[in-house]
Amino acid sequence: MSKGMDRKKDAKKKPQKSPEEKRAEKRNKKVQPDIV
Repeated sequence: MSKGMDRKKDAKKKPQKSPEEKRAEKRNKKVQPDIV
């Protein structure tokens, strides 16, 4: 749970994401959808 929140905070801090990061995020969402 806290891991997902940390990730969101990171995204807010750093709005510009590298394409690799975006791809990894998509994969993460598919594997384990947000539980919020």
